[in-house]
Amino acid sequence: MKKVFLPIVLLALCAFGVVESTLTEAEREFAVKELTRTHDHLLNTLEGLNEEQLNYKVSDDSWSIAECAEHIAISENLIFGMLQGTLAQEPDPSKRAEVKVTDEGLIAMIEDRSNKVKTGEPFEPSGKYGSFEETVEEFKTKRKEHIGFVKNTQDDLRNRYQQLPFGTIDAYQILLFMSGHTERHIKQMEEVLDDEDFPMD
Repeated sequence: MKKVFLPIVLLALCAFGVVESTLTEAEREFAVKELTRTHDHLLNTLEGLNEEQLNYKVSDDSWSIAECAEHIAISENLIFGMLQGTLAQEPDPSKRAEVKVTDEGLIAMIEDRSNKVKTGEPFEPSGKYGSFEETVEEFKTKRKEHIGFVKNTQDDLRNRYQQLPFGTIDAYQILLFMSGHTERHIKQMEEVLDDEDFPMD
């Protein structure tokens, strides 16, 4: 009987070892809250702005509010694509120690506008979605999909990774990066709104 029992135990242990860990309810709630918060903040910031205000630039080489909005919409797709790329990896808990930044620390770092970085060409606004209204709709549609993904995914997002210039983050943190990136550029919009020459109604 012992000879039969031992292989069964070993098989069970091996099977357990390859089971993927899904997100906790707390992790899901936190990510949904962040993604919803920045979604709402963006729409509230854009509400009521006219064409002149949307296209006003503080300087010739700065972005307008409309261009910031397009950059956010473009990034929403490309950042989620980066997350999807991590799903092609096998989960590897042995690499967890490479993730040095906390979830809250990552959000704070990305939202911080004191360190300004020039974006890459694929992320630059170019009018790819057509009108400003279509750009906003693109963002709203994709953000809704991404929130749905967080609510329903059974993928192991904590043990898949992405290397970024500042270090390694896990796939779950890519979602938080996405949200923090939105907030970062809302702050950029607010800088435009606060400019002394910003056109009033």
